[in-house]
Amino acid sequence: MAQAKLPEHARKDIERHRAMAAAHENAARCLESGRPEQECQERLRTECKGLAIGRYCGMRHEH
Repeated sequence: MAQAKLPEHARKDIERHRAMAAAHENAARCLESGRPEQECQERLRTECKGLAIGRYCGMRHEH
């Protein structure tokens, strides 16, 4: 099935979502490795700068 040509704003949104997802995956791997949560959160903030609103790259936890 051929993909329809997407408007520029939609393509940019897709790229932004993929970048945010990659940053969150990196944060999860960081935590899995046993590194301190603060270190992993700082890395997430750095990778997400300019991508999402808030300190946690568009994702908030219960704690």
